Amino acid sequence: MMFAATDISESVRRALLRLPRYGVFDNLTFRVDGTEVTLAGQARDPKLKSSAEKAVRKIEGVSSVDNQIEVLPLSSSDDWTATAVYRAIYSMPTLPRFKNWPLDPMYNIPQSAPPIHVIVENGNVTLEGLVANEWDKKVAAIAVNGVGGVHKVTNNLRTESGK
Repeated sequence: MMFAATDISESVRRALLRLPRYGVFDNLTFRVDGTEVTLAGQARDPKLKSSAEKAVRKIEGVSSVDNQIEVLPLSSSDDWTATAVYRAIYSMPTLPRFKNWPLDPMYNIPQSAPPIHVIVENGNVTLEGLVANEWDKKVAAIAVNGVGGVHKVTNNLRTESGK
């Protein structure tokens, strides 16, 4: 049976978004080449890396999975920075649609993956995800620059217009 790459891509996207450990401090990406899937990005938890691979392997039409997801090193300093960056971005009054993202009541962190992902490694912050416009992209970067402990900011946010 033939499977279209677009069908596999949509199935992979849905499978990754459903992963219970996937959240704001992770960034999962993928590429589909025929029936082969390459996973990439960053994960704070090694279990997320293995869960992503298992979920994608189960998708009908996928013949192989190359798991290149990087597991970020454990760092309480990076955890603090990531949380501070998250709060700075998601409390910005100019980004109202992000203010009420559902939080886990015990840990005060997102329950599922919101539109902006915050990746912190050795004090360097990378923003990944999709925002409505260029203004939202700039506002998120401004929020990050106001957080202490951030060494460098890489803003990989994309806008709905594709820029």
